[in-house]
Parts: sequence; structure tokens; C-alpha cells
Amino acid sequence: MKPIYALAVFGIVLALGFFASSIPVHAAGTQKSGAAAAGLAKATFAGGCFWCMEKPFEATAGVKSAVSGYIGGTLPNASYQQVSAGGTGHAEAVEIIFDPAQVSYEQLLSVFWANIDPTVQDRQFCDSGDQYRSAIFVHDAGQRAAAEASLAKIKADPRFKDKAVYTQISDATDFYLAEDYHQDYASKNPTRYKYYRWNCGRDARLQQIWGAAPGQ
Repeated sequence: MKPIYALAVFGIVLALGFFASSIPVHAAGTQKSGAAAAGLAKATFAGGCFWCMEKPFEATAGVKSAVSGYIGGTLPNASYQQVSAGGTGHAEAVEIIFDPAQVSYEQLLSVFWANIDPTVQDRQFCDSGDQYRSAIFVHDAGQRAAAEASLAKIKADPRFKDKAVYTQISDATDFYLAEDYHQDYASKNPTRYKYYRWNCGRDARLQQIWGAAPGQ
């Protein structure tokens, strides 16, 4: 092999190696989440890209954890590749473990609404498909009552007077944890995360709806 060609091939190999290293490795499968510890409670919300829903809940006092995953479908051990392709019935969602003595479920609902666009069906911002629908997955009768009251309040808000509100309320089903590289994505990949939010028009739209963009 001539030197000039050897250098060219070496450059291509380096480029391919860098590209391959930047592609997320999917886990072989996902696991169901467990029960909340004694004294703590669980809440589950879908609001489009789960990266963007994790962060505001993690910043909420009284929230012990917020993890990304998939819920609402029938396919067990769903993976990102399967859910993002559509057809599994699952939605990207966040499961929150919180201390009810420090933060109420109603306060979590307020965080949820401030971070979604309830006026679109089967999409959120630049992501489309029922896997990106907005939904509240309730874990008991008390959560359902609170969720239905909050939905009624949203529908009665003058901002939505002439608009349909598509956010669903559903019973929580098995929640499958997303692959490790999705967890805490905003803190692990701050530049990519900020670019994604900006490119998706998320904060611009939230400000248009609510009058203020939430914390990024």
C-alpha cells in the first residue's frame, strides 16, 4: 500500500472509530421498576422526550429520584429501538419517587403541566408518534382524583378556551427502565442536551403557552 493511501485509510478508520464511539450502545433489555420504599410514593408522567422531563423533576424539592423508561404498552422488556420506532403502545416517561411529606402529588402535577404542550396529539414539540404522547399514569384512586381535577383546571384555563387538550390519564402499568445511557442524560451530556432542547423548539413553545420557560 502506498504511503498516501495508507494515510487516507488511517484517517477513515479514525473517523469511523470516533463515529462508532459516539453511537449509544443499547442494553440487551430493560427491567421493570420496583416498589417505592416505605414512606415514599411513586408518580409517573409522559411528556415527550424523557431526557427533558427528568431534569425539572430532579430539581423539585422532595423528589428522591426521577428515572427514564417506557410505560403504557403491551410489549415486555421494551427497548429504546422498539419504542422509538412506534407500534409498541409504550410512551417515553419518567417515574418519580417522592416524599409526600415534602412535596405533594398536586405540586408534581404543576411541574408536569409546566413542561408539556397539552394541545397536541401524539407528539411533543419535534417528536411525533404516540410514544411521545403526554399522559399522567396514576397509581391509585387518590392520584386519579388529583389528576382529573388538574386536567379539568387546564381545560378551563382561558389559554385553552378554543383548543383541545389531548393529555391522557391512564392507570399505571409496568414501567420498564430505559437503557443506562438515557438516565441523567442532561447532566451526562449537557451540550448535546441543550442543543436538542433548542433544536426541538421546546422552551420557545413552553414560553408561548405558559408565559415562561421552565428550568432547563
